[in-house]
Amino acid sequence: VQLQASGGGLVQAGGSLRLSCAASGRTFSSYTMGWFRQAPGKEREFVAAITWTTGILYYGDSVKGRFTISRDNAKNTVYLQMNSLKPGDTAVYYCAAAGVVITQTPDQYDNWGQGTQVTVSS
Repeated sequence: VQLQASGGGLVQAGGSLRLSCAASGRTFSSYTMGWFRQAPGKEREFVAAITWTTGILYYGDSVKGRFTISRDNAKNTVYLQMNSLKPGDTAVYYCAAAGVVITQTPDQYDNWGQGTQVTVSS
């Protein structure tokens, strides 16, 4: 599975961005799509995940109520709508695919996109 993330940019605090992750290749083998983020000097953090077939959702505590993950199966694309952004959300955001049930553990994701930078100014 090849993943291409896009949609990052610079936004003021309180603003919104929508990230996209287009999947190609053997997408049928991917059961869960996830978003992670990594800020400089910090560990990779789970943001959200969704299953391709059943649409089960799972969010990290720091983004609940502000971020929404969704998918378009026809386009093989997963989205991350980010609202009420805070400077603490600044990070490189990665999408990833896992061939297991929904999980927040990075090691269980087999394929990763290249990352897209999100910068939130105060």
